[in-house]
Amino acid sequence: MTLTDSDDETPLKERVEKWLMREMPIIQMHGGTSAVRKADPETGEVIVELGGGCKGCSVSDVTSGNIESELIRWPEINDVTIRVPDARESLGGPDQAESIMGVDRTEGGRGDWGSSNPGKDHL
Repeated sequence: MTLTDSDDETPLKERVEKWLMREMPIIQMHGGTSAVRKADPETGEVIVELGGGCKGCSVSDVTSGNIESELIRWPEINDVTIRVPDARESLGGPDQAESIMGVDRTEGGRGDWGSSNPGKDHL
């Protein structure tokens, strides 16, 4: 078989999904997930999204690099994008924490003197 295990009848997306399952079992072994979001045979663009245990994982960049370096070798693939949402993004949190447990840090009570007690000791 060729590098892509290609038979012209199987869609590119399905071939990439099968390849991920066969060649990258480490993703599932570590509680991660993978999904081919786009596999355009006309442009050769492939987008793979990693999730589950991959979100916020310190080695997800290594996994992403391995996937990209292998898929880009396929003759019908010209561009590979691997998306890995970070842990904060997966929780829907802000880019920078502006509140802690729903309490605005700039309004006193947590992490700042705030205007409710300016210049006085909180104790």
